[in-house]
Amino acid sequence: MRLSRFFIDAPLSLGQHELPEAQAHYIGRVLRHAVGDAVQLFDGSGQEYLGELIEVGKKNVRVELREAIAGLSESSLRIHLGQGLSRGERMDWAIQKATELGVSEITPIVSARCEVRLKDERADKRMTHWRQVAISACEQCGRSVLPLINPPLELAAWLQQIEADLKLVLHPVAAPLQSHDRPNNLAFLIGPEGGLSDAEVDQARDSGFHAARLGPRVLRTETAPVVALSVAQQLWGDLQA
Repeated sequence: MRLSRFFIDAPLSLGQHELPEAQAHYIGRVLRHAVGDAVQLFDGSGQEYLGELIEVGKKNVRVELREAIAGLSESSLRIHLGQGLSRGERMDWAIQKATELGVSEITPIVSARCEVRLKDERADKRMTHWRQVAISACEQCGRSVLPLINPPLELAAWLQQIEADLKLVLHPVAAPLQSHDRPNNLAFLIGPEGGLSDAEVDQARDSGFHAARLGPRVLRTETAPVVALSVAQQLWGDLQA
């Protein structure tokens, strides 16, 4: 039987802990765990904790953490994904799969053809939602460290501040990804649903980005990061054979 694993947004240590209300409700009321059930908790520090539920009530759950273990190692290839801002489930999918594939940092990019514009309270709500998407992905895939999700940023501002050994912008007419030497850290720029304009691709090139292609087909905005990250991790990261 698979051990239930949960992220706790607070520092953990050995001993007894009362879990936050949201996790307590999910563990006790949704999953219907009972006293004596084993759990594994992590706080994003890279450390994991094995323990047992010692109290399960309607509104509160207490756990006793009895063993600290090393979490899953992060990929040696640090990847910063600049993902064109897209609608609803497409952006969720990109963040979920990027998290599963070991991305270190994600910045939603606002470009000319973006169909989504986020401001103030709406932006804050989306940031909270995206973080929860990443948390759920970490719980599922075994990652012990959450990727950093930055607030949406205009393309020009992101290009000005991004630093990496290798910077790549996906483009259907370019050299293949594997033509580049192995970097220690990598930045990917992927366009929104309408793609990047020629002027934006040129702007990225002027900022030190190299155009790279993934194959003969044009991929959707939510498919491109899955393929790009998989290929990069296979070539240079922790999916190597």
